[in-house]
Amino acid sequence: MADELRLADVDGSGFRREIQLKNLSNLMQKRLISLQNPRHCASARKLQCYINKSCGFGCQLHHVAYCLIFAYATERTLILEGNGQTWDYSRKGWTAAFLPVSDTCLDNGTEEAKFWNSLEESKNHPVISLPVIDELRNGPSFLPQSIPKDLAADLLRLHGYPPAWFVGHFVDYLMRSSPQMKKMLSIAENKVNFAKGPIVGLQVRRTDKIGSEAAFHDVEEYMVWADHWFAVQSLKQGKQLRKRVFVATDEPAVITEIKERYKEYDVIANSNSAILANLQDRYTESSLFGVVADIRLLSNCNYLVCTFSSQICRLAYELMQVRRGDAAASFHSLDDIYYFGGQQAREQEAILSHSPINEDEIELQVGDIIVIAGNHWNGMSKGRNKRTNREGLYPSYKVKENWRIEKFPSYPNVKI
Repeated sequence: MADELRLADVDGSGFRREIQLKNLSNLMQKRLISLQNPRHCASARKLQCYINKSCGFGCQLHHVAYCLIFAYATERTLILEGNGQTWDYSRKGWTAAFLPVSDTCLDNGTEEAKFWNSLEESKNHPVISLPVIDELRNGPSFLPQSIPKDLAADLLRLHGYPPAWFVGHFVDYLMRSSPQMKKMLSIAENKVNFAKGPIVGLQVRRTDKIGSEAAFHDVEEYMVWADHWFAVQSLKQGKQLRKRVFVATDEPAVITEIKERYKEYDVIANSNSAILANLQDRYTESSLFGVVADIRLLSNCNYLVCTFSSQICRLAYELMQVRRGDAAASFHSLDDIYYFGGQQAREQEAILSHSPINEDEIELQVGDIIVIAGNHWNGMSKGRNKRTNREGLYPSYKVKENWRIEKFPSYPNVKI
């Protein structure tokens, strides 16, 4: 594995890919800035997004990201209902932690918002109001995990998981830090001191999620993969690396446990953030700043160990793709595969045939399309073969991703 990682350094291909991905990221950022800052707000077509979806912070951020993806696909400027001033997480509203979603256009003016029904019925309305993704009927094909056709050729060549890269740019735009949040981040980043050496980010979710949305995972399950990453990287670099982990959690006892059980590690954590993540303090400004800082710090780590059932984990992974180039493989999830809530079905294509060896497995023929339900992380995945409509297990190595490539606007006036 260490030798494989060295291959990109032999002829400089890794560096060239990094530069090309950075150029694509700059293009996406310029497109979003152009979309969100129309010259004439009064005449601009707009999409209104309700901000207070009944769920936690990570879920709400992904909800607004879905709104922005929808706005990008329909060439509408995203506005937040009530200008985001009545946000559950802060009395100061959206701008307590983030910059406004636009510098030039923040409300629907004199136009009344029309509730979205379908692309065809809504296309002529100046302002449409978008339902939450869970209530969207006959959702458009451009919903996650789709990637734009005009960028697909480059993305498929340069990145290991293009849908996460694409979603990451919408999340990154929305999470641009307010002045107060920038100060908080600067303090947090100085504490981690990324320049000191490589670091693995651990996001350990506990409290109300255990038993309802996720299973309990002992800290040892996380640390196994931190050990693995440092072993490979030490071989690659030809020296023993100092082991460091950044721990983001909603359970303070997790930090104490890692420090006591893993003396060979430098353990860095924002203990105050963990304390404020409890249910009583979760909807406070201090808790908001803490969770945003945790997401940003996790995304800046060299490797991420977490559970993809956690929205916070997936936000950090998405941001990694923007901040660290092709970081598609820079993670290990202890449970789910990567997904976006309310997404179109994620599909894979069989590249090798498979004959079931027990009743739990399904048959594959070359070219079959499988709707994946999950990866068991033991060499087998679970899914439904669309040809036979049978659901069961199949070898993960016998399939490849069947990427959803959809036509999005190409924004021809925006250049790199």
